[in-house]
Amino acid sequence: MSLMRDIRSKCVSLFSVTKNVKPSATLDRSNTRTRWTRRLRYAGAALLAVALLGGAAVASAGDAFGARATGNRQRLIESSPQWNGERFANPLPREQASFVTMLRRWVGSAPNTVPTDPLPVVTRTAADFANAPASGLRVTWLGHSTLLLEIGGRRILVDPVWGDRVSPVGWAGPMRFHPPPLPLDELPTIDAVVISHDHYDHLDHPTIVALRERVPRFIVPLGVGAHLEQWGVDAERIVELDWWQATALGDLTLTATPARHFSGRAITRSDEDATLWVGWVIADATHRVYYSGDTALFPELAEIGTRLGPFDLSLIETGAYDAMWADVHLGPEQVILAHQLVRGGLLVPVHWGTFNLALHAWTEPVERLLVAADSAQVRVVVPRPGESVEPATAPTLARWWPTVPWQRADEAPVRSSGVDALWQAR
Repeated sequence: MSLMRDIRSKCVSLFSVTKNVKPSATLDRSNTRTRWTRRLRYAGAALLAVALLGGAAVASAGDAFGARATGNRQRLIESSPQWNGERFANPLPREQASFVTMLRRWVGSAPNTVPTDPLPVVTRTAADFANAPASGLRVTWLGHSTLLLEIGGRRILVDPVWGDRVSPVGWAGPMRFHPPPLPLDELPTIDAVVISHDHYDHLDHPTIVALRERVPRFIVPLGVGAHLEQWGVDAERIVELDWWQATALGDLTLTATPARHFSGRAITRSDEDATLWVGWVIADATHRVYYSGDTALFPELAEIGTRLGPFDLSLIETGAYDAMWADVHLGPEQVILAHQLVRGGLLVPVHWGTFNLALHAWTEPVERLLVAADSAQVRVVVPRPGESVEPATAPTLARWWPTVPWQRADEAPVRSSGVDALWQAR
């Protein structure tokens, strides 16, 4: 996203020097020509900078962009109810601020978006996971949306990202706030990797390459298998699912659930929505876990709760929100409503505290979440990076993040479009 921000900033420069170019009869014609010439030169320079930056990114990204589906995989995509003939689509249309408005906001620097001091990371080793959780269900938050889920005697790795940046290149893009709590070479035996969608902060090329020979199964949304095969994962290890489809892993059932988001890895956005985005329900005979993936608020959350819930644990994306893109991320107050709709038990917020992907203060997601949770009497635990949580014996909430200024819900509201009925039914 920062790479795109760099490119987009050049576009903002172009916009700023051309948006109000209107010759006036009161101006001297020679002055007008001079100003037009100067502005065109600036515009040309801006376009050249964009082209050079984009070209450099493409040249250095290599395989990180992944691959497009072809053959049987594409035919399977085109048979999906979510495919509209050209791309995957949400049932509710996506509304967002204009491109120019977002560019203007991105250009300015927002305060408190990154930590100023090291975070209290809980460093882990493989030995910490040698024994199964006493309750049969344990989750370890490894930062952002990377989760090690132990359930039914299996270990599931969710949206694994060990890279220093979430970007197609190593020299640009959002950097980690903290090192991975569990080094890759200390990762215990993993039964499956589960991916929610193909954005860089959820599908990390170098991490997949490191895991491709170590993990027997990769369970992903439709189309994402093309990326994995491009990166050397054997096709026999890949399972691709549509919304509401499920696969078995021993005594576990993993179900891909609807979400309201989008997809794509190309800087040019040429592959936007070419692959599907999902949430996941992972369950055995005793425990049920809901992971939202990336999503805005949408009515089918209630159906997820009715068909597959209730859940011992819900892991719901909480950060990287803004009113400008309220139809792709929830925002803290809608996290609480989503948790209630799916009939969640213990709520653990994810998708925050590791990368700067928005304009809000880095601690704001949990600050606002706790306010909303207290009002709704929802149980929340906010683990430190690397900390494990068992819902059956969940610890009391402990604040480990610093106090920095942040905006309240009434100061910076975030509400997805088309969901008024969900709020009215609360």
